[in-house]
Amino acid sequence: MKFYRLTTLFMAFVISATVCAAEVKAAKTNFAAGFFNKWIDSGEYPGAITVLYKDGIQEVSCFGWADVDKKIPISMDQIFMQCSQTKGFCGVTVAILIEEGKISLDDPVYKYLPEYKNLTVRSKDKNGKPITVPAKNTLTVRMVMNHTGGLSFEAPSKSKYGWPAIPLRQAAGESASVPLHFEPGTKEKYSNAGIDVGAAIVEVVTGKSWDIFLKERVLDPLGMTSSTFKPTDEQLANAILLYDIKLGQKAKVRKFHPAMPLPHNGPNVHPSAGAGLWTTANDQLKFYKMLMNLGVGENGVRILKEETVKNLLATSTRPAGMEGYSLGLAVNKDGSFGHGGAWGSVCTVNWQKKQLSLLVIQVLGNYTLMRNNLSHAANKFFATEIDTSGVDAYTGRME
Repeated sequence: MKFYRLTTLFMAFVISATVCAAEVKAAKTNFAAGFFNKWIDSGEYPGAITVLYKDGIQEVSCFGWADVDKKIPISMDQIFMQCSQTKGFCGVTVAILIEEGKISLDDPVYKYLPEYKNLTVRSKDKNGKPITVPAKNTLTVRMVMNHTGGLSFEAPSKSKYGWPAIPLRQAAGESASVPLHFEPGTKEKYSNAGIDVGAAIVEVVTGKSWDIFLKERVLDPLGMTSSTFKPTDEQLANAILLYDIKLGQKAKVRKFHPAMPLPHNGPNVHPSAGAGLWTTANDQLKFYKMLMNLGVGENGVRILKEETVKNLLATSTRPAGMEGYSLGLAVNKDGSFGHGGAWGSVCTVNWQKKQLSLLVIQVLGNYTLMRNNLSHAANKFFATEIDTSGVDAYTGRME
């Protein structure tokens, strides 16, 4: 078990407004150990990182290994593939442009991507034979970002060759040629392709590659220096490895997954907004704490306005009866919001209660068990009265 204390990071620049940087106090607790040690010690799971945070107090735990065979302990500064957690980063970039008046959620997608002007929808004729018909509803920015647009799960080339296979603008063009699964705005279907369309719109509006805009406006200001779409060879040599999981058996290392084929860097690796950003637990904490603190990083840098986080990211943007998603982020009924990834990692925050729970694992198989264990540990941590003396009085508050 290792406990870490995050220190305040001061930056040489300020975005929009600066607030008092938050001080974090290490909790003298180990709630996660009671739920994780058994599974790590048995070898059924290789390793896990958990972070529990409540109003300035933080429990950080690292269990097991990043590489079982080499006995490399898992740690907060090792990169891992966060998969669909990338979607929340796209949501933040879209929210930035909404704040600046450069995008409206109800703008038609074809305003920015002309190929979306004349879309078709899957249907059936009177005999039940599959056909396509012209779409009646207009596909909007809101719909592609909250999975109500009817787009397929993935662009054709990405389905065949993996997330990094083609540039975002090309992926968006491919998806426009595929018939929608339903009339835009009438149902929900989880879609990497839709989030990639949102990122392509960001590229058109800003005149920059989405990954560059993300770096300039989110990653660099928050001090997320290890987050990248093209990890270096040195980073990959220290990465948290991916494992196949089958309960009752030892975890087995998986060299790669078809969605993320080798090599993981190089000229043919392209940024993907639906899934594709490598990060570390330390970096990921900075992003989610910014959301928890209503747009302000723990280093005091403001990324978004308070009302933007409350009303666009922490609140569903779907029609009544279809709630549960905002802009690239899942929204829960208890007021928390966040996202998980295909390899099992997950983070949720609650801005009203100033709470956060984060799990980093890299497994294929039963990751639900680990997420449930995180939830159990978080419930105990959040319910416990912890000494907050010494914590900055301005933690999570604006000047």
